[in-house]
Amino acid sequence: MDAKKRKLSTDEKAEFLVLLEKRFEKHMERHKDLKWEEILRKLEKNPEKLESLHAMERTGGEPDVVYYDHEKDQYAFMDCVEETPAGRRSICYDEEALEKRKKNKPETSVENMAMEMGVTLLDEEAYRQLQSLGEFDRKTSSWIRTPESVRKLGGALFGDRRYGRVFIYHNGADSYYGARGFRGILMV
Repeated sequence: MDAKKRKLSTDEKAEFLVLLEKRFEKHMERHKDLKWEEILRKLEKNPEKLESLHAMERTGGEPDVVYYDHEKDQYAFMDCVEETPAGRRSICYDEEALEKRKKNKPETSVENMAMEMGVTLLDEEAYRQLQSLGEFDRKTSSWIRTPESVRKLGGALFGDRRYGRVFIYHNGADSYYGARGFRGILMV
């Protein structure tokens, strides 16, 4: 489950950009009125962001553009794989939860992995926005950024889609499951 960013070779970069473009073109419903050429220019000016996107891809996230923030002049990429990314499952919420586990510690935490990848964990609003673009996490669930008030009490939030609607739940932050991972967002 190595999520760390790494420098892409010229060939890897070219191949990855082709993959992103094909995904962009295949799912135009996610980003109406956006043009790939403009996104490509942004990516070429920000190689560290491309490496973060590649980390999202390597861990199974299938990142795609989901909106453009006009005020910040940034494109938002989110993990758009149908089920929570396979390479980011079976991990607890944060370092504190990881340290509190005495038995069967997972390899890392959501917050550590997201930081290594250079992405931000989706919050509830972003998770619901993603769910408005398609049906995600119908068999799995994804940790979401948890308010400090909940985290102080030992809990963490996650979401999924069941029965045709999106649910947000809570669990102990130190819990982890084979069908729960996390989704990230990257602004470029």
